[in-house]
This record gives sequence, C-alpha cells and structure tokens, in this order.
Amino acid sequence: MLVAFSVSPVGSGGDDGSVHEAVAAAVRVVRASGLPNQTDAMFTTIEGDWDEVFAVVKAATEAVAAFGPRVSLVLKADIRPGHTGELTGKVERVERALAAGAPATASDSE
Repeated sequence: MLVAFSVSPVGSGGDDGSVHEAVAAAVRVVRASGLPNQTDAMFTTIEGDWDEVFAVVKAATEAVAAFGPRVSLVLKADIRPGHTGELTGKVERVERALAAGAPATASDSE
C-alpha cells in the first residue's frame, strides 16, 4: 500500500507561519523507519503494509505534536494488495506512456 500524508502543527510556527522544523521532525521519523518513502513539497509518501505504514504515520504525527497544541493530518491511501514497488512504479509507467506518445484513452485512468 502507498500512503501519502501531510502533517503539521496548528497554532504554532514562526513569525512567517513556517512549520518546516516540525515537518522535518516528521520526515526524520519516516526516513528512520526504513520503509520506501518520498517527500515532495506537499506530501510524504510511504510504501509498506497497513500496520507498518500506519505505525510510522502515528510516530510522525507524535513528533509534530511536540511543536504545538494541535496537529493537522491529511491522508491519502492506495490499497492494492499484492503489489509492491509502486512508489516508483506508478511514475515509471506514466513516464513510459509519455515517452511513447500514446494517446490517452479511458482505460489509461485505471
């Protein structure tokens, strides 16, 4: 399964509203987990089984809780039993389709 999540403190942050230190604490937890992961400007995505992924999300949320009285957590999951390597595999398939110049069809969205 893939889980993309965004976690940040609410009611704290610097004068500029930045929460980068809290987000960095969450990303440290994710990276220390050893699970495949990727962080971009909006989300951190983790790949693994249900229990291990959500244990990491919980620990990352707890790390952020140290930065403020309240935490916001947004989750999106792709639950596809029997598939691994999807953190990069999904993007690679899209890139191959783009490189091939294949026209988009309704079945491409599956």
